[in-house]
Formats: sequence, C-alpha cells, structure tokens
Amino acid sequence: MADSVKNRSTVLIPVVAALVLAGLWLNILPGSGSDAKTLIVYCAHDRIFAEQVLDDFSRETGIRVQVRYDTEATKSLGLINLIIQERSQPRCDVFWNNELLGMVELKQQGLLERYQGQSWQRMPERYRDADGYWVGFAARMRVYIVNTHQASATEEALGTLLSFEPSRVAMAKPLFGTTLTHYTVLWHLWGGDRLKAWHRDLRLRGIREVDGNAAVKDVVAQETCYAGMTDTDDVFVAIDDGLPVEMLPVRVTSDLTERRPSDAANAAPFSTICIPNTVGIIKGTKRQEAAQLLADYLASAKAEIALAKSKSRQIPLGLIDAKELPEDVKQLVEWSQDGIDLRLLLSARRDCLEWLKTEYLK
Repeated sequence: MADSVKNRSTVLIPVVAALVLAGLWLNILPGSGSDAKTLIVYCAHDRIFAEQVLDDFSRETGIRVQVRYDTEATKSLGLINLIIQERSQPRCDVFWNNELLGMVELKQQGLLERYQGQSWQRMPERYRDADGYWVGFAARMRVYIVNTHQASATEEALGTLLSFEPSRVAMAKPLFGTTLTHYTVLWHLWGGDRLKAWHRDLRLRGIREVDGNAAVKDVVAQETCYAGMTDTDDVFVAIDDGLPVEMLPVRVTSDLTERRPSDAANAAPFSTICIPNTVGIIKGTKRQEAAQLLADYLASAKAEIALAKSKSRQIPLGLIDAKELPEDVKQLVEWSQDGIDLRLLLSARRDCLEWLKTEYLK
C-alpha cells in the first residue's frame, strides 16, 4: 500500500505542478484578468524601477495588477502601437508610458479617457494635458554620460568630441523612446533639413549607434566609447556600480552652436530635455474606478518620492518637501527647471519619425 501511494504521488506531483504553472501563466497574460479588482497595465518604464511602485499600489488598495512590459530597444513605441492596434477591443486599462509625446499621440487618436483627478491637479501645467487626458510625473533627463578615465566631464570637452571624434561617442538608434524625443526636440528647434545634415554627418564620421540607452551606458562605462547620449536613470546604474562616469545635461538651442562655459551669462536661450513618465486611462476600460485610483497613485507625491529614492532617481515634478530628496536628485531638479515644453511637439515627432524610418527601416 505504501508503495502504491508513493507511486501515485510521484505521478500526481508533476501534474499538479504543471496545472499550477499553467494557472500562473494564464494570470500574467494581458487581458486574462476579468474581475473589477484586476487592472491590466501596459508599462514602458523599466521593470526594475516600476515593479515596486505597482506592488505597493496593489498592497495598499487590494487591486491586483497584471503588467505587460516593453523591451529596451522598442521602449514605449511598441506598446503605443499595440494600444492603437487593439483600439476595437482594448485589453489595457492603464498605460504607464516612459515619455510624453506617445501619450499625446494616443490622445489625438481618441484612445484615452478624460480624468482630472488629484494627480492632474498637483502637476505643473507643462506636465499635464490641458484637457485632462494624461498627466506627467517622475521625469528623467537627457544627459551626456562621460567616462572620466577617457575624457573630461565638461561641456567644452563634449563639444570637441562631437566635432572631431564622434566615433568615440555613442547614442541609441533614435527610432524609439527618449532618443526619439531628443530628435523631435532638435527637429522642432533646428528644422528638418538641419537635423538631417547633423545626423548624417555624425553617422558618416562613425558615431556608435546601439540598441537602447542602457547599451549606451554600457559602452561608455566599459571604455569602448568616451561619452554618450542617454538618460539620467541609466547613468545612475553605472554610478551605483562604482564605474568611472559622470553626467552633464544635454542643452539644446535653436542655434547649432555648442554651449561653452563662457556662455554661462547668456544661458537663457538653452533648454534641457526633461522627459516625464506619463499615465493615461485607456478608452473603453471596464475598470474605470480602479484605473483612476492607479492614475492618482502614480502621479502622487508618495510615488514621486519613492521613485526619486529608487535606483532610477526620477525627478519629482509636483510640489514635495525638498528634504525628502536625495542630494543627487536635487541637482537634477535644478537642471529640469530649464526643460522645454514638449506638449506641442507631436507634429514634429510624426515628421521626424517618418524620416527616421527611411534611414533605419530600408
């Protein structure tokens, strides 16, 4: 009898395990949550930074969250296209985007629900949709990452590298994410012809193009390149790993001249590129109340402080107590005050993206 029980157990354990795993797999599939206490969230922000915030929301509210994350190389653009493709049968309830202009695109296509909740109320005007269809929070900035073993972390040294040694500089392919936003800003300020000429000149002279901002951080930290264009959160990953890197803000102007230290007194025409996360509720959600709670939570002071204290060092955009901020984030807050207003750049984004497709998707 004991052997018989043992044999049956030997057979049953793998079967039970398989059923449990199958159940878990079904639970993480987008669209598999059906009850009012489960939200389907598409998230373009890095999982390593976003997961804890969403877990905290679930713990505090009892609302279950199923998340579909994006890949690094197609960051944000992939999920935006997916939401557009699913417009007739939306699966997503809430979209946590890691930039702003993609959310403006979804609003223009009529794919977002209007909600002017607590989160919308606490944000400065330039970081929220005037009609209440989305709200920004917890920003990153476009910065230069510099390997201090190879170059000086000064604007003058960076200008020299871009002018004379672009093969020592790295950037992500600008079809996606915050690099697309960076190019969109340049298209807006310079015009398409000047941006195209600048871009093609850098490529001809060997600028290192990689798949995503994290890869930019890697090639600079490993001294394959001396400097690169990336985001603040990626630089902090390298800093926390004890690697010899520093950062400087990317400063842009309608003129193509590079900013030099001697220009400090005339810095007003220069802007930084401060890119907020954004949250929007997808039109047609059947979980409206839960979706509103998550939108308010993500753009709350509590969530912004948590993201500022996380390894990503996100920049709070709403009013908070400065004493709550880490010292390295306070510097970013100062830089972000010069951030360009991105809300009206959708047309530039569309035109820029169409051109970039001809450059990279031949």
